[in-house]
Amino acid sequence: MTNPGTPLLLDVLRTEGQRIASMPADALGAPVPSCPGWTLEHVVRHTGKVHLWVTAVMQAGPGAALDQARPARQMPRGPECLDAYRSAHESMMTEFEQRDLDEPATTFVGPATLRWWVRRQAHEATVHRFDAADAVHTAGGPLPEPADPTAAADGVGEWIQAIASRFLGAGQVPESLLGRTVHLHGTDTGDAEWLLAFTDDGMSVTTEHTKADVALRGSAQQLLLAVWRRRPLDSLQLFGNEAVAEALLDTVQV
Repeated sequence: MTNPGTPLLLDVLRTEGQRIASMPADALGAPVPSCPGWTLEHVVRHTGKVHLWVTAVMQAGPGAALDQARPARQMPRGPECLDAYRSAHESMMTEFEQRDLDEPATTFVGPATLRWWVRRQAHEATVHRFDAADAVHTAGGPLPEPADPTAAADGVGEWIQAIASRFLGAGQVPESLLGRTVHLHGTDTGDAEWLLAFTDDGMSVTTEHTKADVALRGSAQQLLLAVWRRRPLDSLQLFGNEAVAEALLDTVQV
């Protein structure tokens, strides 16, 4: 999958953050269907905390450990969390806009640049905006607005590279996945195909159209929400052994 580029991801991060900040205060108690025990308020406060932490990571500099980054403020409870979220999001956007995005950065997958954090936060905000919008929908609001297809496809690739790879390294592959393959195919953008193969050496990834033990097909948005467990697997076209797909998603628990 071709990287969509940092400018698009910055636009997505800006748009999705503004959508979260604009959630209705009278729905803050609405439950999030895909996150048992969470309400809209939990989503807003959690995502704001993440933005504040990422801002602190940038301000601490590339030599600082991630656990040394201390946000300058906290997220309040109640209706004030919406304004606090907007402020946290704007502070992070300002930090990105004022810095050289090729500057080295500490990340949880090793050394990278600030572009890595732009990408991570764009997809973080997108997934949590769906959580927020789903909660509002359960309270009688409209259906969630669609995600940008190109960015959503990149979000699937990022889930594979930054998230799944952390759980499926050498010696970490569960028996239920050993020797198995999973094909992910986004149908509404170009080059959105991944073949995941699992051995004792870990997970290998190629971008090709080929048969696998199980194939999952759908729009980039459907794939993104399914791998993040925001939508069930039956929201996709599934061909082959569903148990292999379930084993993959059960292994990658964030």
